[in-house]
Amino acid sequence: MQAMRRNWKGLAAAAAMTVAAHAAMAAVPLPALNANPAEVSVSGLSAGGFMAVQLHVAYSATFKRGAGVVAGGPYYCAEGSVLNATGRCMTHSTSIPVSTLVSTTNSWAASGTIDPVSNLTGSKVYLFSGTADNTVKQAVMDDLKTYYQSFVPAANTVYKNNLGAGHAMVTDDYGGACSTTASPYINNCGFDLAGEILTHLYGPLNPRNNGTLGGTFTEFNQSEFITGHGAAATGWIYVPQACTTASCRVHLVLHGCKQNYTDVGDQYVKKTGYNRWADTNNIVLIYPQTSTAATNSCWDWWGYDSANYAKKSGPQMAAMKAMVDRVTSSGGGSSLTAPTGVGTSGATASSMVIGWAGVSGATGYNVYRGGSKVNAAPVAGTNYTDTGLAASTTYSWTVAALDASNAQGAMSTAATGTTTSGGTGGTCYTASNYAHTLAGRAYALWGLTYAYGSAQAMGLWNIYITTTLKQTAPNYYVIGTC
Repeated sequence: MQAMRRNWKGLAAAAAMTVAAHAAMAAVPLPALNANPAEVSVSGLSAGGFMAVQLHVAYSATFKRGAGVVAGGPYYCAEGSVLNATGRCMTHSTSIPVSTLVSTTNSWAASGTIDPVSNLTGSKVYLFSGTADNTVKQAVMDDLKTYYQSFVPAANTVYKNNLGAGHAMVTDDYGGACSTTASPYINNCGFDLAGEILTHLYGPLNPRNNGTLGGTFTEFNQSEFITGHGAAATGWIYVPQACTTASCRVHLVLHGCKQNYTDVGDQYVKKTGYNRWADTNNIVLIYPQTSTAATNSCWDWWGYDSANYAKKSGPQMAAMKAMVDRVTSSGGGSSLTAPTGVGTSGATASSMVIGWAGVSGATGYNVYRGGSKVNAAPVAGTNYTDTGLAASTTYSWTVAALDASNAQGAMSTAATGTTTSGGTGGTCYTASNYAHTLAGRAYALWGLTYAYGSAQAMGLWNIYITTTLKQTAPNYYVIGTC
């Protein structure tokens, strides 16, 4: 029976990868629109709200306009623990250590793992919490407001917390009953939340377009920026007609758990109210998507995918930063084709060799890890050694060719590779699975235990199962011995 379960999971995973590959091939590259990098903002609901806070704080030099947060919580609220995530960060069953989270923010900013907190001073924040929301309690949002008070002027913050909404994105004309909490988690409360968020972040706006939209929805290849890590193969972008020739604003919209395109179709992308405001106010909207492989289709705000989930180096974080960078870039218009045969080899604990077939007419190449360029100068040959990687970690790379004027051509499909464990070195810890979670070496999910970093399954979460974990890098553990 165990073998059958493993075989079924393997077949299901293979089928999912095949579908994702076809979807990525069918989608187009995310366009370079030369949008205004000083006019970038983000908003999200629930897990998307927590992720919006993460992006706003960690990449404050990018999301300069600020963030809209619906049913989210303070930055790094879970501190890498699913117990904290489902406890204090949702039900407020215990108090949230806001002062500690503020200290962590300042410390990480000082070390450079997130952007300087001084960037937050000029940004704006819109907070929303429904009085009927029993999923993320208002006390959690109250703590988020307190957290932001350490970085964002009070005059720049709006907190709407007197509407009887359930756990949902709120509109004035679409969705379920206002007080309900049910799929697709979009509620008609007679309140235009998307409009309120965008107005606060950008100032007075032109009236929204209640008729046929003049812009275009496009499904783009998200695999250029991230493969695996709970991300879908494709995302969506809405581009107002004016933004094909004018420099526009950019707003990143993040769905909540069980709200990706597979879960609810295009409802979050097309029915939450953002597009009709974007259409008349020159705002490009990017809708990144999780996959159903992500825990409950959630964005990573407690560490289910990476111990660095809240830092700039977090895979999902870096990917969405790269998406914004693409849309705010001018592209270049090179007609060079995408490199083929991209693959990885020569793995060590801290490096990987990426190779590809040459492109006719190319004078060099750029190499991207998780959507971020890693080469300082154009690569002259057809291989590149990427260094500074973490041990026992899976990464993805894409490659693009450059022409004689350094204009970049089409992006390749992604290739993945896993670094080695680094030999027999490292520190080992032998303890019960329960003790490992308390010590922060593992996390529990649905009664099972998983090693931080590698996410290797350790068995039941209790005091009776004993596991030896080897630390191979900061916040990275594998099952093994020293």
